[in-house]
Amino acid sequence: MKYYIIAGEASGDLHGSNLIRELRVQDPDAHIRCWGGDLMQEAGGTLARHYKSMAFMGFFEVIANLGSIFRNISYCKEDIEEFNPDVVIFIDFSGFNLRIAKWAKAKGYRTNYYISPQIWASRENRIKKIKRDIDAMYVILPFEKDFYEKKHDFPVHFVGHPLIDAIANTKAEVPEVTRKQLGLAPDKKVIALLPGSRVQEVQKTLDVMLSVARGMDEYQFVIAGAPSLEDSFYEPFTRKGNVSFVKNRTYELLGVAHAALVTSGTATLETALFNVPQVVCYNGNWISYQIAKRIITLDYISLVNLVMGKEVVKELIQGDLTTANLREELNKILEGPVRQEQLKAYEELRKKLGGRGASKEAASLIIAGLKDHQQ
Repeated sequence: MKYYIIAGEASGDLHGSNLIRELRVQDPDAHIRCWGGDLMQEAGGTLARHYKSMAFMGFFEVIANLGSIFRNISYCKEDIEEFNPDVVIFIDFSGFNLRIAKWAKAKGYRTNYYISPQIWASRENRIKKIKRDIDAMYVILPFEKDFYEKKHDFPVHFVGHPLIDAIANTKAEVPEVTRKQLGLAPDKKVIALLPGSRVQEVQKTLDVMLSVARGMDEYQFVIAGAPSLEDSFYEPFTRKGNVSFVKNRTYELLGVAHAALVTSGTATLETALFNVPQVVCYNGNWISYQIAKRIITLDYISLVNLVMGKEVVKELIQGDLTTANLREELNKILEGPVRQEQLKAYEELRKKLGGRGASKEAASLIIAGLKDHQQ
């Protein structure tokens, strides 16, 4: 069968790559074309377009790049028609994917969504589009099943969180070996800096993260470079004192980290699953933030706190993200009761997310749905 998969950012590339592997195992004759990144390509997908050309974050940034976005939408439709898949599979990236889904459904293609748009956070009325345009939804957060089925009468499949598999499949080296491979000092505790994967979020957040490194020479601060950004982009940041840089090796870095400063998003969950105490940081474009603040209805921005339904990790957002505040919260998680409370909460978090096998389960359901549809 033929599968067309659309992911628009680094996390989607990771989850898409694991889904591709499972589809190819369960359907040896699978032909897969995709929008994504290097990981999806390495897994066996033929890349139609790289997500680097689509990584616009925030309302203001999207408006500024509307021309590029509309050109991508037009090309995507043309490419789908030329490939003529049995199913189009959407991975998060709702602004783009829901537009394609409307068109694809009208054209008669089967539409599946793996990793739900976060309509439980904002613009809940998008449920109308999902119910109209999506044939099957596979969700990865435990509260999403109740949200869709009980609140909106839309049946979905909870398959568990694919990060559990992605992290479990990471080859664990002896910490001393990993430190040497990453070029880290053998005698300093590591504080990982995960500033995100988009230009705007890194520019807004990383300077503040680095500001707390001054005067903390007993620790080694390490920036996790995103695969979507060139090494040269980080040069102004890496020139500053007491900071190292690694690229495309975030999991290895988290494997030896003592604590982390993390931009909100999937990385907060990854950090928790690696059992690393963290402070969550967010500092977006002012206009985008003001708009988001008025339409997002959640009490928290990090996935850790959302899944747990309470504040497990401290969130420093916009004006609260200052050097003084960040240093204070970082000190709390380096040693002492706050650190231990986080680590204990992480154990409960893993139970809530379910066990391994999310990608395998999603692939099985997608294939079964196609077979039922073709009968």
